[in-house]
Amino acid sequence: MLRWLTLFIDTSCFTDISLNHSTSGSPLEMSRCVYTSILRRVSSYAQTFAVTAPFQYAHLASGSSSKHHPANYRNLSSWAIVRSTQLSSGNEETGNKSQFRRHLSTRKDLDFQLSQIHINSILRSNEQTVSVPEFDGRKLSAVRKFESNQVAANTPNEDRRCAATCLQSEGMLFGVFDGHGDWACAQAVSERLLYYIAVAMMSKKSLEELEQCVERGRPVPPILQWYKHHTDFNHQESASLYMDQLRVFWQDLLNNEEHGDGMSPRDALLCAFKRLDADISLEAQILSSSDLMKSTAIQVAFSGCTACVAHVGTDGIHVANAGDCRVVLGVQEEDGSWSPLPLSRDHNWQNQAEVDRITAQHPPSERDTVVTDDRLLGVLMPLRAFGDVGFKWSLELQETILANHKSRVDLDSLDLYQYVPPNYLTPPYLDVTPELTYHKLRPQDRFLILASDGLWDELGNEEAVQLIGEHLSGIHLQEPLSPSERQLRLGQMHELLLKRQTHAFTALDTNSATHLIRHALGTGEYGQLCQDRLAAILALPEDLARMYRDDITATVVYLNSDSARLQRS
Repeated sequence: MLRWLTLFIDTSCFTDISLNHSTSGSPLEMSRCVYTSILRRVSSYAQTFAVTAPFQYAHLASGSSSKHHPANYRNLSSWAIVRSTQLSSGNEETGNKSQFRRHLSTRKDLDFQLSQIHINSILRSNEQTVSVPEFDGRKLSAVRKFESNQVAANTPNEDRRCAATCLQSEGMLFGVFDGHGDWACAQAVSERLLYYIAVAMMSKKSLEELEQCVERGRPVPPILQWYKHHTDFNHQESASLYMDQLRVFWQDLLNNEEHGDGMSPRDALLCAFKRLDADISLEAQILSSSDLMKSTAIQVAFSGCTACVAHVGTDGIHVANAGDCRVVLGVQEEDGSWSPLPLSRDHNWQNQAEVDRITAQHPPSERDTVVTDDRLLGVLMPLRAFGDVGFKWSLELQETILANHKSRVDLDSLDLYQYVPPNYLTPPYLDVTPELTYHKLRPQDRFLILASDGLWDELGNEEAVQLIGEHLSGIHLQEPLSPSERQLRLGQMHELLLKRQTHAFTALDTNSATHLIRHALGTGEYGQLCQDRLAAILALPEDLARMYRDDITATVVYLNSDSARLQRS
């Protein structure tokens, strides 16, 4: 919630520092700069955040999510915004304002002297490494192994990840999900979407077996083999609802005469995205016998998440993307160098084709308001997403649903208020229809990187692929000096040598996803790993961390080149 924070904070004290680009050649000076700026902020008149009685979104002060434009966030009443602004504008004549304030971290909490051991502990706490059998019992696997990791900025983390092998069809599924407004939608989608995809690819005969098992009370054959990290968790209280909705989905497929041998991965991805989002919307509208399930359904629907899923099979890679997570393929050229091949496009204001697509769905009179201030209706950063019914439902439906559940669900505790975005005239403004991409595997295709935008905010495609490629091969290639570089002055040559020297490093992490994240957060001015920079960014307290970085999730999938060669032959 970076821009919303400007209501409370004079951010000018931060504008001279950046954790992406050092302000000086000295890492120690950079850390001192960060430290001094934060202390100046903490010690100033704005040491406290204003929190009003109806303002239940206290954790926005820590930047809960930058996906929504803070000043227009749907969970804030206009009174809360005005009142909070007044409290933080220097009007100190009232002596009772301490009850409306929440203290930031103080000097004694700010400690940037993290040891290497402590840094490694933080970076590696969510690591996952899984080796995949070369043969899955049916054919050669297209995946050798995958490595994944997460480092949170929000508390709790709003990113989710998942990976699974399809047991009733072919291939493996990998997903990355970036929540906004809350973690609830990303959590639900990460638990459910892969099931919908796998069921859609199953043949009618296999679906009939599933249905018979449920009808007769027999154990249902496993659909997916999940690869879970020990920190992953599921909505246990909603498991029965999720299973019921999945069953309705496969019953609909059984009633479809054209289903036959099951959908192709491409069609299954498209169908699953749209069907799950429709189910999320429906579940928030129906009255459940369980108040807990109802509150979960409401929370999931009114929050949102972007999603990027890859199906990797021996025939190739199918990608479905809705939002600003990204998939990039790492290709090793004949000379041993590495090049990126993007398999998805970000759906945000920087994608002009996406902006044009959304604008064309609304009257010409809304041309200047549909996407404004780089956001959907000036509020939402991603232009495709699950959930976010506040951008999909009519105003009448929103009012009815919230009114119906007000007596049974504590909407205040869920931070739910009906907020109408500016110029909300012809909904829906948002959908989850994914953009689909197919790539036929080649022997030179070595790995796949799936990551949330927290990584791509810090690293470009080429840089990320280079890091993983060199981590994989252990070989660091340098281009020969160009004629112009040979004419550099001594000082310029020194800078060039420092930059080139950074590539001759020894990797600190065996997990390639951790390797990516370490470089994303700790790269210095010349591309070198900077211990002080990394310590500074990881030591930031919860209420400041989100101002400098986002949640980061990265999964690196290593491809089986033998599988590609076999397909080509």
